[in-house]
Amino acid sequence: MAKVEKTLAKGSTEVKDKKPQKKVKASKGGTKEQKRSRTKETMSELKKVSWPSFGKTMKQTAMVISVVVIFMLVTLGFDYVLSLLVKLITPKA
Repeated sequence: MAKVEKTLAKGSTEVKDKKPQKKVKASKGGTKEQKRSRTKETMSELKKVSWPSFGKTMKQTAMVISVVVIFMLVTLGFDYVLSLLVKLITPKA
């Protein structure tokens, strides 16, 4: 154990053994009451959200998929044309 030397008022010194302090893990998220209040606040906020209908979600999903497919086809087209041009330019071995 580490020794700690303490100077007293009259000029004498006192030596004490210093015990290592245990580290206390800080609980993540706070106390149970804080966790409960945060959960209640979250649930109340989720009730305020206006969620889209199933039909609207499906329409938007279809729109995203169709745009991705269109861009994929355009990219594949450019790739094919550029590969043909490279084959025409480069000499055959």
